[in-house]
Amino acid sequence: MAHLFISDIKPGMSVCDVYMVTQPILRNTTRGDLYIAMYLSDRTGKINARMWQATQAIYEQLPSSGFVRVRGNSELYQNSLQMVVNDVQVVDADSVNLADYLARTDKNIREMVDDLRQMLGTIEDPQLKALVDAFLADTDLMRRFCTAPGGMQIHHAYLGGLLEHVHNMMRCAAAILPFYPKVQKDLVLAAIFVHDMGKIEELSYDMTFSYTDEGQLIGHLVQGVRMIHQKADALAEAGTPVARDTLNSLLHIVLAHHGQYEFGSPKLPATAEAFMVSYLDNLDARMNQVTGVIDNDPGNDDWTPYVRTLETRLFKKRPLIP
Repeated sequence: MAHLFISDIKPGMSVCDVYMVTQPILRNTTRGDLYIAMYLSDRTGKINARMWQATQAIYEQLPSSGFVRVRGNSELYQNSLQMVVNDVQVVDADSVNLADYLARTDKNIREMVDDLRQMLGTIEDPQLKALVDAFLADTDLMRRFCTAPGGMQIHHAYLGGLLEHVHNMMRCAAAILPFYPKVQKDLVLAAIFVHDMGKIEELSYDMTFSYTDEGQLIGHLVQGVRMIHQKADALAEAGTPVARDTLNSLLHIVLAHHGQYEFGSPKLPATAEAFMVSYLDNLDARMNQVTGVIDNDPGNDDWTPYVRTLETRLFKKRPLIP
């Protein structure tokens, strides 16, 4: 029997299928009854689920992230699709096709990598080129770079998302750099390539998307800086050091690319290159988030529900422009 994907679920449907469950929480209603709140997901999306009249025993059998067969009904609640679960049974991960459950980019990985290498090949500064080439030559690192998601939830939250995000930023940079001749192209391209490299250490994505212990404790900005230092140190030992000013400029872009302290940036952009990379990063992240929210909204309204991270509702109706 074919799997019923989250994206195909409409309000009022009876559902009996296997989904990935994450973040189950046992709560009390206002009357004191127990219920379980959880997320159900597959590669096409995620849905809020509630199991009313639950028990401690049912809750304790649920994995924090794993697979369950649920029987229930879908409904619209406050203009958002949710699942009311009547029965839930834990399913062994070995019995499911993981390709149905882990969202992945719809772009061609090999084409993106080839395009990325071509754009990075235009770097003329020998020291930045050597540093970039050291990353590109690291086979295991590049394998993980091509597989990693770009984030947990907000943007590019799917396998290959990190590569897609970097590739998009690189193409945008190549398009606008000619308008800003005083901005150092080589520095911008190198920084875009490595700005989120730490995410391959920050995130775990073998079965579900989660943070590693090191990712929780340190975070991808610091992890990325450490990875750059490791490559630079290896180059120095081989007799081709990266000048301190060049390395510091690159590291500053990585540390400042979130743009604001409240977004987790330890430094604010202080160079033209840092501002450009920060704005390109935010542009691509926002556009991916906006289009994703609109595409995945199940409601029939012209407006999506309020999106907290965007601080607005999104208008879904598109004008017919030839």
